Amino acid sequence: MKQPCVLLIDDEEDILRSIRQALELAGFKVRELTSADAALDLVTPGFPGIIVSDIRMPGMDGMTLLTRVRDIDADVPVILVTGHGDVQLAVRAMREGAYDFIEKPFSAQHLADVVARALDRRSLVLENRLLRAAAGKRDDLETRLPGRSQAMIDLRHRLRAVAGTDADVLIVGETGVGKEVVARALHDNSGRADRPFVVINCAALPANLIESELFGHEAGAFPGAIRARYGKFEHARGGTILLDEIGQMPLDLQARLLRVIEDRVIVRLGSNEPIPLDIRFIATSKVELEEEVAAGRFRADLLYRLNVVTLRVPPLAARREDVPILFLQLLREAAGRYRREPVDPPPHVIEAIARRDWPGNVRELRNAADRYVLGLGVDGLDAAAEEQTGLTLAERMARYEKSIIASALQAHGGALKPVYEELGISRKTLYEKMQRYRLGRRDAAE
Repeated sequence: MKQPCVLLIDDEEDILRSIRQALELAGFKVRELTSADAALDLVTPGFPGIIVSDIRMPGMDGMTLLTRVRDIDADVPVILVTGHGDVQLAVRAMREGAYDFIEKPFSAQHLADVVARALDRRSLVLENRLLRAAAGKRDDLETRLPGRSQAMIDLRHRLRAVAGTDADVLIVGETGVGKEVVARALHDNSGRADRPFVVINCAALPANLIESELFGHEAGAFPGAIRARYGKFEHARGGTILLDEIGQMPLDLQARLLRVIEDRVIVRLGSNEPIPLDIRFIATSKVELEEEVAAGRFRADLLYRLNVVTLRVPPLAARREDVPILFLQLLREAAGRYRREPVDPPPHVIEAIARRDWPGNVRELRNAADRYVLGLGVDGLDAAAEEQTGLTLAERMARYEKSIIASALQAHGGALKPVYEELGISRKTLYEKMQRYRLGRRDAAE
């Protein structure tokens, strides 16, 4: 296991330096950060450390950081440092999952005692996870990417096969299917799991700051560059870069990115010194990049360099049988996130959820689970349940089976072979069910 580390976050450099020195004198390994955003690049489900953060900071504050960290791993201890007027806020943070809070001014010994207890707890959590893994549970992919459909079984198999390598990966899928979840799983199941996972939103890079943001700069490289600054590429050294929605990256930047991926070297603005990078690149796209290449919007050589391995994340329409399992898991997660009692939806709710189309995929289904846990219901669910009133079990099952087959036909463009292979039935059985449910040949022409 990697050496435990304390991520220390405060926007005031004098305070940051003082607390760091106190912790280092007490024997702790400390990494200081001036913003909460930087901490999220380092926190993973396998992060072997804790967080000590000020509550009030510009940008992301300590409370938001707490929520974001708990979304990644609810067992990472977060200790919040508060001013005298923040105590009530800190008490609320404790109710929402903070490990502890320390009120200013505090003694170095008190801080060291709290940090030591938090690190012991984190060490115990990680040790228990290793013991459970040794007992037969290899990883948590079934939890992160649940589903019994053949498409999800194949995805998990391919992910396990490639996660431990340094191969660059392209992840393709519709909006909301969970491409970033797949990317995080690749990182967390690799040898880079304890290093940064840095997300670059290719659709939102500020045109006037692109080079500085990605490549960094030296002091004096341009007006206002008072001190040298790491770019995102350099910040991720030893870890993983996620190029989110790379299909929307400007063409001129694609050329520079290609050189970085090929050479694993960058040069900061205002410098001539090459900086070697030990980085794995993962890219996501909601569009087929081959079509973007044909349209002249994406470089063919960049595509060929990125898609050493391509993972396709199926939409819910192509794995409708997974929807009930996924919805129940999302309900459990939502109950924990909102501190609510677990809910056990009645069968007609699960049936209606399974029959609905979810064009927003997992993201839309998660929102529905959140609303259900909060007691707000799911839009249109009552009407769907009312439609089922008076139907026998056999009639309800028939409707459900018809919706699964129709969705599979639609997902595969009417080709029969992938449909009956995915559903695990024979060609003859598929024909019979299509006739029974009046799914005409025009809907399934090969």
